[in-house]
Amino acid sequence: MAAPIVQQVVDWDDYVGRFEAIQSVEVKPRVTGYLQSVNFRDGQYVQAGQTLFTVDSRPAQAQLDQARAQLARAEATLVNARTELARSQTLAASRAASQEEVEARQAAVRAGQADVNAARAAVRAQQLTVGFTRVTAPISGRVSERLVDVGNSVTADQTVLTTIVSTNPIHFAFEGSEALLLKYQRQKAGAERGTPVRIRLQDESTYAHAGTLDFVDTVIDTGAGTVRARAIVQNPDGFLKPGMFGHMRLAGSDPYRALLIPDTAVVTDAARKVVYVVDKEGKVVARPVDLGPLSGNLRVVRSGLSPNERVVIGGIQRATPGQKVQAKAGRIPAPAAPEARPEAPNYAPPSSIATPVGAAR
Repeated sequence: MAAPIVQQVVDWDDYVGRFEAIQSVEVKPRVTGYLQSVNFRDGQYVQAGQTLFTVDSRPAQAQLDQARAQLARAEATLVNARTELARSQTLAASRAASQEEVEARQAAVRAGQADVNAARAAVRAQQLTVGFTRVTAPISGRVSERLVDVGNSVTADQTVLTTIVSTNPIHFAFEGSEALLLKYQRQKAGAERGTPVRIRLQDESTYAHAGTLDFVDTVIDTGAGTVRARAIVQNPDGFLKPGMFGHMRLAGSDPYRALLIPDTAVVTDAARKVVYVVDKEGKVVARPVDLGPLSGNLRVVRSGLSPNERVVIGGIQRATPGQKVQAKAGRIPAPAAPEARPEAPNYAPPSSIATPVGAAR
């Protein structure tokens, strides 16, 4: 027999989900033409603004030269109109020209200025078109394989050349039950932005990747009775890839004081759970208890047991309520580190596991 261990613990709930890129972009050209070059390696990490593809710029350059010529013509016409206006104003001052002629020259200057402005706008537009023949990365991230080879024709805003996904940080998306969401909201724990999470991959035995809850959807899926949520995880080395499957534990409670006993000390009696304790007279007494999650190899007891009671932890199969026994003092070992489960459901019951506060998970 031994007294329960008293310890501060935190409940963790289990989920499964997949990693998702925070940003994902389809790279498309903004001009129509023939692809001239590819300037990256498939799978390479690229920086925002880096040139990925080049479209043949000669047609766009010819249109730019034409627009510049139109601008030069408009500017020459405007200079001539201003000269004519100055001459008419001089003649009008000596009454050698009419006021109507002056006003006509002024209108010609205004029209010439408008033509210059339009020509300058056309030049800027063509400069943009020439610039768009260089297809650059809109974001920093890992580029996929090229989908179009050099020599093929591409169409502006339609042809997908490749895709880019951001790598750091990365999202972990999962779904939880409506029951868990209600529990979190009533306890004001577990469903708030910034709540800690721990994640392990399929081939890992520990929850080595730390993150925080980033988003909980505002709508419940009426068909499945679940709510979508996601966590944000730092990924500086890019090891975590979008689409990877993972198991996640979300802190489902604030730290609380718990009694811990070996899970093997719990006996099922019909629909209830009981533990055997030895009273002051040395008799075995069955105590109905309300159980919580596992903490390593120990079970959290929420109610029904007091810290100073002596719990039967060995030879339970020989214990009978009301029987007088000669108990031997024993010792409950400290909680072992929680082991990763080989399989996990879409969501676990509330408080699927508990860990001591401050313990490595």
